[in-house]
Amino acid sequence: MKIPIITGPTAVGKTNIVLKLAKKMNAEIVCMDSRQIYKKINIGTAKPTPDEMKIVDHHLFDFVELENNYSAYDYRKDALETIKKIMKKNKTPMLVGGTGLYIDALIKGFLNVSSDYGLRTYLKKLEFSNHGILRSILKDIDPESYMKIHENDLKRTIRALEIYIKTGKKMSYFFNKKINDNYYEYVIIVLDRDRKELHDRINLRTEKMLENKFIDEVRNILLTLKTKNLNSLNTIGYKEVIEYLEGKINYDTMVHLIKRNTRRYARRQIIYFRKLQGAHWLNISNLTEKEIIEKILNIYGGKKDAREI
Repeated sequence: MKIPIITGPTAVGKTNIVLKLAKKMNAEIVCMDSRQIYKKINIGTAKPTPDEMKIVDHHLFDFVELENNYSAYDYRKDALETIKKIMKKNKTPMLVGGTGLYIDALIKGFLNVSSDYGLRTYLKKLEFSNHGILRSILKDIDPESYMKIHENDLKRTIRALEIYIKTGKKMSYFFNKKINDNYYEYVIIVLDRDRKELHDRINLRTEKMLENKFIDEVRNILLTLKTKNLNSLNTIGYKEVIEYLEGKINYDTMVHLIKRNTRRYARRQIIYFRKLQGAHWLNISNLTEKEIIEKILNIYGGKKDAREI
């Protein structure tokens, strides 16, 4: 069975399209976003609303506690189990999201290198004493993983360095070396837009998030936690709002940083997507929703070899 992966940069407009597409394909949606898996962080992650999740069945959204660690290895295991369950119902699993690390983990597999608490503690201390040094080291030893891992994602940066130190091989080496335990054929479709339009959508979405009481969401979350130093909150939007609430930056600076950092993140996503072998690119800037769905169905059905770069 062919399994569709619908991906694309943040704010490209995946949610509305896949809801209608899933109904056409008798599909259920499986999250492929490393932030939408967490509970409570809803507005800033553009998570589907409860009403949207009622339209078709959704899986792996909103199920991990903020305080818990959740790795790409964990995701691969959960996603494959979910795919099997959906297929047993004679439905199509549709993977949706823009986290490149999850795409690699699912398609190529992931080395289950055991964690070394002492090494991780040492690396954390090194980073806290010299901010940015771990990213600099990772860039030198494994540029490919450096590009895939978000600059604020200390947990995965440490994991990449841990793998290199323990095995002598780059994390990207294991991602690029397929594991022969995956029997599915994935059809990767990258939704894209003209850059100015994408940037305008990012800016507009930021403003709408703030209008929808994003700051209140972050404030309420902080009241329930013992510490704010969580990987789940080390996320664009949440990080900047926390700095605003702590008085480190003013409101206008907060808004500017969220927009700028989101645009930069979208750029990194696009760079990663361009390296996906066999991915089909679909620029949806000048297409109606109906046309987009028709083109995706054609690509999925093999009627059109549409690799647009």
